[in-house]
Amino acid sequence: MERKTVKVGFLGMGTVGSGTLRILEMNREQVAVKAGSEIEVKKILVRNPEKQRDVDVSLELLTTDPAEVLQDPEIDLVIEVMGGTEEARRYIEEALKQKKYVITANKDLMAAAGSELLLQARECRRNIYYEASVGGGIPLIRPLKHSLGANKIIRIMGIINGTTNYILTRMSLYNMDFEGALAEAQEKGFAEQDPSSDLEGRDAAYKLSILAGLAFNSRIHIGDVYTEGISGISKRDIFYASELGFAVKLLAIGEELPGGLALRVHPTLIPRTHPLAAVHNENNALYVVGNAVGEVMFYGLGAGAMPTGSSVVADLIDAARNINYGIEDGIMEIDFQDKAVVPVEELLSSFYLRLQAEDQPGVFAALATAFGEDKVSLDMIIQKRSTEGVAEIVLVTHAVEERFFYRALDRIKAFPTTRKINSVFRVIEK
Repeated sequence: MERKTVKVGFLGMGTVGSGTLRILEMNREQVAVKAGSEIEVKKILVRNPEKQRDVDVSLELLTTDPAEVLQDPEIDLVIEVMGGTEEARRYIEEALKQKKYVITANKDLMAAAGSELLLQARECRRNIYYEASVGGGIPLIRPLKHSLGANKIIRIMGIINGTTNYILTRMSLYNMDFEGALAEAQEKGFAEQDPSSDLEGRDAAYKLSILAGLAFNSRIHIGDVYTEGISGISKRDIFYASELGFAVKLLAIGEELPGGLALRVHPTLIPRTHPLAAVHNENNALYVVGNAVGEVMFYGLGAGAMPTGSSVVADLIDAARNINYGIEDGIMEIDFQDKAVVPVEELLSSFYLRLQAEDQPGVFAALATAFGEDKVSLDMIIQKRSTEGVAEIVLVTHAVEERFFYRALDRIKAFPTTRKINSVFRVIEK
């Protein structure tokens, strides 16, 4: 069988695009062997052709006209690495209409409109590959779709945002405060100048919605993911958590419960013996529990030019083989079901609570009574320090429906002896 050279057009040539192009140049022979054909980059859409880039690229390849990529009949495949949603979506839709395969690293777009785009791809008898949209260089999409396809996935739980993990690592291992750790992350390029999407948990929520759709064969709406960020975490909480045998991580958690899906992103105390507790700095990891395979974990760099470019090129190899050999990969995602989502207040959670109260007899008893009235069982309650008649109290509960914990907490806030509720975080016990 004669193999055609697969011709590629890029939409964007920023960090990820540059990494992808560098890998194609660096590993050209290996990629060609695995793809079953040569790969030729024919045109690259950019906003400014004169801009200095991290990779050498001929000016002849650059264009500011999207039609030169989208409507060129010789281009078989379009790689979208421009970011954003509205413009990127229009370009991908046009590429599919022009019968081109699509690769994207765009998590925001795939979380918000992935199901519609995949449906269009099937109607056009093409496919969209999006391994790079979630885990950077960590293979997550392909394992969930194929390698673990024989399993009913019970739970996914992961550290899927490198910025927040870097900050929490610096706070826990180097005793840095939040502001100092964030500034260092920005200086080293691990955090954007506007890091709000990372710090508030939105980035992790987008990724969780994509992963949970694959894990639970379900259409996920981003609004169904409960999201809470890390800005309320202090050095003192990390210190106390360590004393109690926990690490503090921003976790993305998806579970399929009898009542529906539970989807949440929030700071969590996790036992230091858990594999995720040892994931440090900008690294990411996804911990998966399947009913046949048991527990598996995927670990590595979740962002960056070369790791993310590695996933883009892996998708390119798959797509090139599809083009040359007529292998129908199939789009399973549009057969996904609509499933109920359990409200967060109905989920079972254990809690860590740090508060300040007047240091006088009966305070512990009042706390225990308030929680007991809402069926909240206390695992431990400790007075950590007392200064000028004010005691700092740390307690950890057993698992309880969240609404009962917060109902008790509202009463505790109203106690005349309560000075301040400092911190409330969820606890994973295993």
